Amino acid sequence: MKTGLYQHYSGKHYHVIGICRHSETLEEMVVYRGLYNDYALWVRPKAMFEETVTSEGQTRPRFQFIRALDITPPELR
Repeated sequence: MKTGLYQHYSGKHYHVIGICRHSETLEEMVVYRGLYNDYALWVRPKAMFEETVTSEGQTRPRFQFIRALDITPPELR
């Protein structure tokens, strides 16, 4: 899975930071940050992140990859 900028089918934008695993089930999870309001961190099962949804009569990806982001935290520069 590519890291970078994604758009949710509702229109909001998110920065996918990477993939992690659930400590009990080892299920792959996507770690991402909302690029609005408080810029909160979120985690969602990878399978759910990549699935398609039907909204307003159209089937589309839940999250659509837009482009890579070149973001390096200041402490790593």
